[in-house]
Amino acid sequence: MVKQSVQSTIWGFTPDAESLNGRLAMLGFTLSIVIELFTEQGVLRFLRLI
Repeated sequence: MVKQSVQSTIWGFTPDAESLNGRLAMLGFTLSIVIELFTEQGVLRFLRLI
């Protein structure tokens, strides 16, 4: 029986981190389009930043 070492969290540009970053970016972009379609105003105006 081979023991596997427990790997700690690796910080930096790892493939898993880049995949998560890409998925979150796609989610944010999609949500911004949905907000604009339903409210008929831009995201910054919806969030009252301008």
